Amino acid sequence: MKLNLRRTSPAQPSSASRKVMSAALVGAAVVGASVLGSAPASALNWKCTSSSSTIDDAGYSGPWGDNWDFTVKNCVARSGGYVYAKATVSWDAPPWYSGTDLSETFDSAHFRLYLNHSDAGPDTVLLRKDFNIQPALAAMNGSGSGNGSWTSSTIKKSVGSKSAYADGALRLNWDEDGKGVRQYDFKGTGSV
Repeated sequence: MKLNLRRTSPAQPSSASRKVMSAALVGAAVVGASVLGSAPASALNWKCTSSSSTIDDAGYSGPWGDNWDFTVKNCVARSGGYVYAKATVSWDAPPWYSGTDLSETFDSAHFRLYLNHSDAGPDTVLLRKDFNIQPALAAMNGSGSGNGSWTSSTIKKSVGSKSAYADGALRLNWDEDGKGVRQYDFKGTGSV
C-alpha cells in the first residue's frame, strides 16, 4: 500500500475558532498553574521523630528467637491551612521469618497514622488512617535476613490555624495468642 504524503497547506482558522482556541489555552494554563501552585508532599518541610521498640511474637513460645525490632519515623508538615503526615516503619526480624507469607505469624498487621491536635485534656484526633502492612512485612528485603521497611502514603487535613502533630502505632494481631489486636504506640512529632 502506498501512502500519498503530498504537502497540503493548512486551513486558516476563522476568527471565532481562534478566540475559542485562545480561551482554551488560557484555561489550560490556569488549571496547570493551580496544579503546580499546590506544593507536592515531597516539597514540604517535614518535621520527623523516630522511636524504636522490641516486640515479642506473642503467638510463638518455641525455641527460636522471635523478637522483632521495629523503628517508626513519624513525620508532619504544614502548608498554609493544611497539615500533612506520613510514616516509615522499618524492622529487623529473626531470619527464619523471611520467605514466609506470615499468615501463621499475624492474623492482621496494620500501621495506624494519626494527625492530632494537642489539647488541655486528651488530644483530639483530627484524622487517622490504617494501612495494611502485612504484605510488606512478609516481603521483607528478599535477602533472607528478616529486615525491611515500608513508607505510608501521605495523609492531609485542613486545620486552618490549628496546630497538629503526627503520631503512629503498630496494630498487630499475633496468630494463636488469643488476645486479638495489640497496639504498640510510637513517639509522635512536635506540633506544626
